[in-house]
Amino acid sequence: MTMFLMMHLSWIIALHVMAVIAWMAGIFYLPRLFVYHTQVQHGTTESDRFTLMERRLLKQIMAPAMVVTFLTGSAMASLPGVVDWHAGWWWAKLVSVIGMFAFHGTCARWWRGFSQGRNAHSERYYRVANEVPTILMMIIVVMIIVRP
Repeated sequence: MTMFLMMHLSWIIALHVMAVIAWMAGIFYLPRLFVYHTQVQHGTTESDRFTLMERRLLKQIMAPAMVVTFLTGSAMASLPGVVDWHAGWWWAKLVSVIGMFAFHGTCARWWRGFSQGRNAHSERYYRVANEVPTILMMIIVVMIIVRP
């Protein structure tokens, strides 16, 4: 399997980058939809439209992109010499990636709340929450490229 991965590493990296871009686009946009969703009454046509848009974004774009990101990232990390398990940058990146997965799960929970008419947060809450994936993304990119 290692030989296969090494022979196709360029394709794996390309697929990983495309999946990360798709996932991040969704993870940046979904909390913004929540901001707008807080401004409408549950059960209205507008609310139903937001719920549908959010579900499609979460289930049809973000979730598959997250899975591909995980699989390709794991494949690359499994290659000998790619990860220095003693380096601090690797652990900082890994913790940030786990944070991104947790944020994705939190977004799914928020969506369920909206879809069931029990949103518990304000517009401002989602505006602030929207900054979390940006900070995590910056840490991940610096750790993987700069490797301080």
